[in-house]
Amino acid sequence: MTKRNLYKTTVSRKSFIAGAGASLAVAAMGLAGCGSKPGADAGKTKELSKLTLCLDYTPNTNHTGLYVAQSKGFFADEGLEIEIVQPAENSCEAMVGSGQAQLGVSYQDYLASALSQENPFPLTAIAAILQHNTSGIMSRAEDGITSAKGMENHTYATWNIPVEQATIKQVVTSDGGDFSKVSMVPYETDDEVSGLKANMFDTVWVYEGWAYQNARIQDYAVNYFSFVDMDQVFDFYTPIFVSNNDFMKDHADQVKAFLRAVKKGYEFAISNADDAASILLKAVPELDEKLVRASAQFLAGEYQKDAASWGVINADRWARYFGWLNDNNLVENKLDVTSGWTMDYLEDTK
Repeated sequence: MTKRNLYKTTVSRKSFIAGAGASLAVAAMGLAGCGSKPGADAGKTKELSKLTLCLDYTPNTNHTGLYVAQSKGFFADEGLEIEIVQPAENSCEAMVGSGQAQLGVSYQDYLASALSQENPFPLTAIAAILQHNTSGIMSRAEDGITSAKGMENHTYATWNIPVEQATIKQVVTSDGGDFSKVSMVPYETDDEVSGLKANMFDTVWVYEGWAYQNARIQDYAVNYFSFVDMDQVFDFYTPIFVSNNDFMKDHADQVKAFLRAVKKGYEFAISNADDAASILLKAVPELDEKLVRASAQFLAGEYQKDAASWGVINADRWARYFGWLNDNNLVENKLDVTSGWTMDYLEDTK
């Protein structure tokens, strides 16, 4: 089976859409040029290079460092003006791959699909936003589902996607369970907590930094176990910053400048979680304040966890997940497990 319809998500990984492969055929919109605007250097006027960055979906706490860098002038300090856009009909991968955006937010598993196609998307990961996969399975506490084996004889809300179901099958089987006893039901809600309350499903794949925090602030009792704790192969990079290969080659200095600025943004979010949340809320006031602040506090400990500096990608972890996708025939064409990422543009990563 091909993966053309595999990858599109929200922070809850619930909204996969079709057309990623065909999207590269869409004519690229004109790349942003340059304009003269005041920079942040004392008393100087700086010509800012305008770049477009495409989010993976709607703004959320994964993107906090971006909005901090924008608000505090870190991009302007580097001579950049960043336009943050959301994907419309096309996925972020298609927009960056076609040159409609020079930069984007993606995921290692989504990038795998883009790179494994017959005509691979010209994309490369340039930094990890979070150091570890913070997703897992959430369920009602009253059901007593504390590990993957406990999913037997319960319903699981599925997107009906091969890589997703292969992940669930592996963790259930590895935990001594029988995957055939997990009942698949369609994922048909934007709010996992509401879905559990309404008995739409018993178990659901969520991000700890969002849905689990949502349960906490609602004082709704849930159980949660992470994929990383079940199997280290699932400690893949999610989310990541990506860039268009041609743009990276022709404008290396701008890619480095972007990463210097956004790194400062995420370092601020690590040290000043509540202030960073306030910046995000000012930029995106429709977000739930309690949830944003709870999520920001959680993610402050995850952005650089176990790494010498923000943004680092570990070659062994990257290759391990690509190898798993290859071994389970979950990509259109076999991946080079060493491909798809670079640390050449992220400075001070030692």
